[in-house]
Amino acid sequence: MSSFKGQVFNFVVRNSHFLRGKLKKETFTMDTSIKKFREDCEKGAARYAKIPKNIQLKEQKIEGIKSEWLIPAGANPEKLILYVHGGGYVSGSCSDHRGFVSKFAQFTGVTNLIFEYRLAPENPFPAALNDSVKVYGWLLASGYQPENILMAGESAGGGLCLATLLALKEMNISLPAAAVAISPWTDLTCSGESYNTKNRLSPAPLNSWHVFSKHYRGRKPASHPLISPLFGDLKGLPPLFINSGDSDELFDDGKNFSLKAKKAGVVVTFRAGENMIHCYPLLAPMFPEATEAMNEIVEFVKIHLKTIN
Repeated sequence: MSSFKGQVFNFVVRNSHFLRGKLKKETFTMDTSIKKFREDCEKGAARYAKIPKNIQLKEQKIEGIKSEWLIPAGANPEKLILYVHGGGYVSGSCSDHRGFVSKFAQFTGVTNLIFEYRLAPENPFPAALNDSVKVYGWLLASGYQPENILMAGESAGGGLCLATLLALKEMNISLPAAAVAISPWTDLTCSGESYNTKNRLSPAPLNSWHVFSKHYRGRKPASHPLISPLFGDLKGLPPLFINSGDSDELFDDGKNFSLKAKKAGVVVTFRAGENMIHCYPLLAPMFPEATEAMNEIVEFVKIHLKTIN
C-alpha cells in the first residue's frame, strides 16, 4: 500500500489541471502549440531547478551540441553517467532538467553529462538519435572507457537511451556498462494496454503521446526499431534497470520491454511502482516510494560503475 504522503502527492499531480483552474485535462491535437508546451515545461521545471551546493556545473559545446556537466564533489573523473532528458521528443533542455539531474548526480556521487539533442517537429527522427550517438562517440574519443559509462534517461529520454544502445550495437561500437530507464517510452505505436487504461490517471494531457509520436517519427513507421526500441533485436544489450509507475500510460512500455529483453538473454531489473505516476523516482525525497525507488537505482549504478566503497 502506498504511503499517505505518496498518495497525496500523486493525487495532486494527477489532478493538477484543477489547480490551473481547468475542470478537464487538456487534450492534445496536431494543432497544439509545441512552443507553448515547451514554455510550460520550462516554467514547471523552475520549481525544481535548485542545484545542490556540492554540485559543480560546467557548460560545454560537444560537437556543436549544448551540454552540461554536473559534477559532485569528490567524484571519480573516470566515471560518468550520460543522461538523456525526456520531453516527448518535442521539448526538454539542460535547464529544465538541471534540477532533477543534479540531484541524480548527488544521489549517485557520479558526474552526469546532459545534452540538448535536436527536437521534433523541427528535427524529426533520426536527429535526436544521431545526436545521442554523436555525444557517446565523443566521450569514447575523449578517453572515457565504455565500462566506466552508464546511460540513463527518463520518459522519451529513457526510450532514446535504449534506442541509442541498439544503434551502437548495430554500428559495432562498444556499449556502456549498463543503463537505467525510468518510465521509458519504448513503443511509439502507442499500442500498449496502459495507453487506454491509465490515460485518466496520468498527469500527461490526453492524446499527447500519440501527437508526440507523429511529430517525432515524421514519415517513418512508428514500429521502426530505432524509433520504438520495443520492436528491436535486444540480444546483447548491457544490464538494464527499468522502473515504471503502474498508474502511468507508459507502464506497459517499460514492462513489455523488460519482458522481451529478458527473453533475449539481457540481465534486466524491472520495478513496478504501485499506484505511482510517470517518472516518480526523480521526485525523491518528496515521498517514501520515490526515495525507495531512487535508492535502488543508485545501488544499481554503483554496482555497475564499481563505485561502491
